[in-house]
Amino acid sequence: MTSAREVFTRSAVVATAGIALGAGMVLVGGRAVLKRQAAVARRRIGKPLGEEALDADRVWARRFDGPPIEFVVLGDSIAAGLGAQRRKDTLGGRLAKGLARAERRPVRLRTAAIVGSESSVLAAQVDALPADYRPDVAVIVVGGNDITHRVPVSTSIAHLEEAIVRLRARGAVVVVGTCPDLGALRPVPQPLRALGSRLSRQLADAQAAAAARTGARSVSLGRAVGPFFVTEPDEMFSLDRFHPSALGYRRTAEALLPPLLAELAAAREDAVSPR
Repeated sequence: MTSAREVFTRSAVVATAGIALGAGMVLVGGRAVLKRQAAVARRRIGKPLGEEALDADRVWARRFDGPPIEFVVLGDSIAAGLGAQRRKDTLGGRLAKGLARAERRPVRLRTAAIVGSESSVLAAQVDALPADYRPDVAVIVVGGNDITHRVPVSTSIAHLEEAIVRLRARGAVVVVGTCPDLGALRPVPQPLRALGSRLSRQLADAQAAAAARTGARSVSLGRAVGPFFVTEPDEMFSLDRFHPSALGYRRTAEALLPPLLAELAAAREDAVSPR
């Protein structure tokens, strides 16, 4: 005769198995939905801008006296300026002009950023700089491709920290524009867009902490300019509705320039203050 305990135990096992099976089916189904939505987003966005950003490297504001400030930009397509129709509207061009006006000196821009880069490519971007190159200022914007390619946060952060340390060893002050909020991308359907937003915020927070640990300054692009991309998408995005427009780059540069100038001023003070 089967005891009540045995009946209860068998019932509990069956119920637990049923819950686990149901949860597994939901998980598998959820992954399938996200995979389909990712394919939809790729089709909607496409590559109408190509994969080459404008070459904005030059000495900006030659009208000012003095040796040029050496300025390098590293990272992904946003750092490279993909989507801008004029050199002066790229992120590097915008920042170079703003830096020159504030410092009353010419600025030599060098763009090491490469369209499509993940954080793992930062090492190669630093490697590509001439051995004797000594930047005064460096800006890094990276992270969006890490999210879309599902790179672990710890891996992304390790690459970012290495790049910051190497740039600072060359004498640069470093400002990191943290991962933008991918939740602003309207071509990406829900719930994938919400997941992208959550993951991009997590990476951005980790990037800010990494910058603080390695002596760099961070700027939360998600908080500083993300709301503009949500409320003014037609003006802030370029043709592909993924990369910034001229206005989008202007807003991004306006968020990055004040901390960049503050870091440069602090470095000058440290250089002249007695030890």
